Order: sequence, then C-alpha cells, then structure tokens
Amino acid sequence: MDSSTHKIYHIHGFDSRQHLEHYFSDNPDMVFEDDFLKFPIENLTKAFKPGHIRGDVLIDLSISSMIHHLYAPSEFFKHIIILKVRDRCILELKRWLNTRTGAFEWGHATKIHVDLEGKSIELQDKEAKVREAAQHVAKCDLDKENIMDPVVLPPADCIISAWLLDVISKDKDEYIRYLRKISQLLKPGGHLILVGVLYMTFYTVGKDKLHALKYDEDFARKALIGEGFIIDICVSKKATGISPLVDHKAVLFISAHKEK
Repeated sequence: MDSSTHKIYHIHGFDSRQHLEHYFSDNPDMVFEDDFLKFPIENLTKAFKPGHIRGDVLIDLSISSMIHHLYAPSEFFKHIIILKVRDRCILELKRWLNTRTGAFEWGHATKIHVDLEGKSIELQDKEAKVREAAQHVAKCDLDKENIMDPVVLPPADCIISAWLLDVISKDKDEYIRYLRKISQLLKPGGHLILVGVLYMTFYTVGKDKLHALKYDEDFARKALIGEGFIIDICVSKKATGISPLVDHKAVLFISAHKEK
C-alpha cells in the first residue's frame, strides 16, 4: 500500500479505542511507553512547572481521545476546551470524563505524572483535577474559516496540539496552513505547545493504515518562526518503541509563545 492510498484521520477516522490500546495503554505488548506516554508527560511537566504558562482558557486540539497531556496544564488553567474533529473520539473521551463504565484506564499514565511531580497525591485526585477543568468538549472543522462556526471561541492563553498536525496535513504547505489557523485562536503573547512525531509516513489502527506527514525538527522550527512564534523549548528524542504499527524515527516537543 503506497502512501497515496492511506486513510486520513480527519476525513476517514479510526477506532479511537483501538488507537488508545495500540499506543497509550499498559498492555504488556505496548512498546510506546517511553515515546508516547513518558516523553510528553515529562516535557509538559517541565514546561508548566515554572508557572509562567497559565491563564483562564487552554484549548486542546489533539489526535484521538487522549487525556495524559492534560495533567500538567490542569494545575494552571481554570477552563480546558477540548476540540475534536471526529465524533467517535468525543464519545470515547466523554466516557472517561464522565467516569462511565468501560472507559479507558489511564491510571498508569497518571502515575507517571504524579511520580514526576514528586507529590504525595492520590491518582484519583489528579484525574479529578483534569475532569474538573475539561468541562467543554466539542467538535470542530479545521477547514472552516471559523473552526467552531457559528460559535466564536474565547481567545486562548495556551493551545496544546499533540500529534494532530502530523496526521491531518497531506503536505508541508497544509501543515503551515493548519498551524496558522490554530495560532489565530491564541491571545497575543499566548503559548503554543506542539507534540509531534518525526520522519513518520504512516501509523496503523486495527486493519487501517493511515497517513502521516514526514518532516524533521528543522521544518517544525521554521514553520513556527514563520508564523511569528518565539521558541522557548525544543526537545526531540530518538524513538525507542519499535513496531510494525508505525514507522516513526523520533518524537518532538516544542513550547513557543506568540509575539505580541
């Protein structure tokens, strides 16, 4: 199967529960703990710990139904607005937010964050903090001028986008176009945090092989600078999770702020 026949996340969708099981679970055969759990949790914790990234509104625009990237910001933001491009991802996410039977179990990821903080806090308390902040979950359309049309979102103090640009962008021009659209949701001086995967061309969910944009760290840096961002943190790590499910070579974390 060549890349032109791969499915595209926001157009074709995937089984969001299966995606979580493949890449974020505590299953014995899940080999991506270092890349997709520990790496973003560690770097998000470091980015938020100094306390200068804070405010009223954080917007999360990320792939699938993840919540582990929201542990750190839930300490610094009153309102987390979660936007998804697929209904199925919203349903899976709400199952966890509303503590419904059968929700995906995130306790292993919560423990990683709590251990990093070095605080004697119950895992349930940390998860409750995320649930309290993340009260707004809605569907968006990134191809509309106003992605929440007809609703107008409040300007965000911070936006987190984990792996979304990687899987919705067919080429580098689209990556920059979507990056520009996302950045327009920020207040002047607001912060943008990107979590990405480098040199990846596909990922697999169940029987479906899906498209990913192949790019390197230099491209991501230049894209952000070109859109008026000042990069505060840029960290990459060689991939350790080797699996036929995905062909990534490294993972990337960038924290930047928008020039006023």
